[in-house]
Amino acid sequence: MQNLLLSIDAGTIDWSRAQFALTAIYHWLFVPLTLGLAVIMGICETIYYKKLNAQSPLQTVDFWRETSKFWQKLFGINFAMGVATGIILEFEFGTNWSNYSWLVGDIFGAPLAIEGIVAFFMESTFVAVMYFGWKKVSPGFHLASTWLTGVGATLSAWWILVANAWMQHPVGCEFNPDTMRNEMVSFWEVALSPFAVGKFLHTVISAWIIGAVFCVAVCCWYLLKKRHVELATKSLRIGAIVGFVASVGAAFTGHISGQDVAKAQPMKLAAMEALYNGGYEQPLTMIALVNPLGQPDYTNEDEPALKIAMPYALSLMATNTLDGYVPGINDLLNGYTRPDGTREPSADEKIARGKMAIAALQAYRQAKKDGNSDEAQQQLQTFRENEKYFGYGYVKDKHQLVPSVPVNFYAFRLMVGLGCLLILFFALVAILAFKVPFFSIFSRRLLAALGLMDEAHADVHGATHMPRWLLIAAIVMVPLAYIASESGWLVAEFGRQPWTIQDMLPTWAAVSDLHSSSVMLTFVLFLILFTTMLAVEINIMLKQIKKGPGED
Repeated sequence: MQNLLLSIDAGTIDWSRAQFALTAIYHWLFVPLTLGLAVIMGICETIYYKKLNAQSPLQTVDFWRETSKFWQKLFGINFAMGVATGIILEFEFGTNWSNYSWLVGDIFGAPLAIEGIVAFFMESTFVAVMYFGWKKVSPGFHLASTWLTGVGATLSAWWILVANAWMQHPVGCEFNPDTMRNEMVSFWEVALSPFAVGKFLHTVISAWIIGAVFCVAVCCWYLLKKRHVELATKSLRIGAIVGFVASVGAAFTGHISGQDVAKAQPMKLAAMEALYNGGYEQPLTMIALVNPLGQPDYTNEDEPALKIAMPYALSLMATNTLDGYVPGINDLLNGYTRPDGTREPSADEKIARGKMAIAALQAYRQAKKDGNSDEAQQQLQTFRENEKYFGYGYVKDKHQLVPSVPVNFYAFRLMVGLGCLLILFFALVAILAFKVPFFSIFSRRLLAALGLMDEAHADVHGATHMPRWLLIAAIVMVPLAYIASESGWLVAEFGRQPWTIQDMLPTWAAVSDLHSSSVMLTFVLFLILFTTMLAVEINIMLKQIKKGPGED
């Protein structure tokens, strides 16, 4: 591997990273809407099933059936696009990241194989029943198919996120020096690691927010146009309550993910906070003047300029205690002593021990080839003693270990800030849509006092009117919700840099030996393809929304 690194130019690494980022970003435009709409359409069909069994008036039963079909059509359009980009994303591991695939394919491939064989086939099977089985299967079986389509999509997300979580925090594996591969020793440790569980909950719940925002936006557009008012009013309530519960859930699971990051990826947390020098009783930075155009001089700056922070909040988030110790960038580079008295080696020490591990591994393989068993065992022991830092042996400068502070700092604040805005937004929409007696009147009169609502509407008890600006704001919230979601992934992936696998394999040791021009060409082709697909989906979605329910 070391000889191979000498033949790979920097352009190949940069373009391979750019291509994978492009595919992942476009893929994530489709996936969260799929997961979110699965919940919306499942709730709508559950209501239809209950109305049917309760022998409600035929008009009511027909309404909920058509409402379910409407959301299922939008789900189907988006589902097809997500599958196409997802397949390309998985292929890129073999084409652009062959060293990575060789080193950890035995581990990383397992969840991807399960996702393809079980989850994908499950959702593909039941999605057919959902669309074509309305008059061919019983209502109960059709309802089960609708929910199982959503469950299958969620299980797909589970196995993909297990694979990603393993890259963030590798567990359940052991390196085999004879095959030069990492091999799985505990499937369940990989599949059920706390990092994987936390990442899955936070990611899927945040996807429900996207589906809820989309649902609310479509309903508000109908209310603005005074079309399909009954569907808009009733679906709005479903979207608002799903969105509010998911927004609160995302905040809670985000806290859990933050603690996982503090334990397994302290450098990511330090970059997110622009924390140059850590310590006890650390505050959480709300905003600060971090240069967005380049890496700050963290070795000479105590903290960013114009910093406004919440006292003790970072220590509480990272350690669940107000006086907990949180290391900064310089602490992690120079080494520090943990609260329990153990010492974390400096980056230079890790790099030195990593080089020792690489040299010992090469010597072991040569000794074994020469038939010198004693020398082989001695070198193997040296390798095992330094194996933890093997990946650091490919690092030339310790400052390569610091991810982009501006990207992580601002992306994290975008995610959290927009997340808080979404909680307030869904709470207000739910209060007005459900006409909660006290809160609804209070909210309407407060909005009227602020000049944001007509006074006549504000004093009407149980009025269904919502201010026009809120209906427009609901449509604007769709791109904002996507920005929050994509920002979360920027933090997750940029914060891990320079590691493809945390502390195990840097990006420049994971890439395939390709010419940069080849990767550049496919990048441009994918950009054109994915942009075209996105434009086609938006066009089809808008046409279907304009047609409304009951029209194929």
